[in-house]
Amino acid sequence: MKEQEIIRRLLSRDEAGMEALLIHYGPLMRYVIAPFLEDFRDREDCLSEAAMQVWEKIGQFDGKRGSWNAWLTAIARNTAKNHVRRNARHGPPREIPPDTPAAGPTPEEAVMREELQKDIVRALRGLSPGERLLFYRKYYYRQSTDQIASELGMSRRAVEGKLYRLKKKLRKLLGGENYG
Repeated sequence: MKEQEIIRRLLSRDEAGMEALLIHYGPLMRYVIAPFLEDFRDREDCLSEAAMQVWEKIGQFDGKRGSWNAWLTAIARNTAKNHVRRNARHGPPREIPPDTPAAGPTPEEAVMREELQKDIVRALRGLSPGERLLFYRKYYYRQSTDQIASELGMSRRAVEGKLYRLKKKLRKLLGGENYG
């Protein structure tokens, strides 16, 4: 397939154009990418990215401004440079071992967490409005003990004592020392 036919197919979004691009110009693009990336997998990822760049930017190609080969090599080179920068910033992509557990809680942990949240909401309803306000200030809004004391007109020691008794009361409402 000739250069003009590949360009025409890419412009018309014909996937055969992409296939022809990789068959006819893949070796050239690999040659341009190779000096930038040592790892074979990185080079192949970069080639795929470069091919996608060609697919997305084919409308920008202008044969009057330069040759097809020059345009392709510029895209391949720039994609490789970007790949190197990304690897330097984030490290090269690593394969995840197949026995790695999934991120996030298991279904059992999710159910247990939901039940615990319901228990905590119930326990908080068992507190007086003043105790609930103190709890939210300290543990939800993460205000410092000094800030709470200042805003409530109390001493730091008094706030600490109330928080200690409040935690003790919540443990009792939650059913024991399991929530320490």
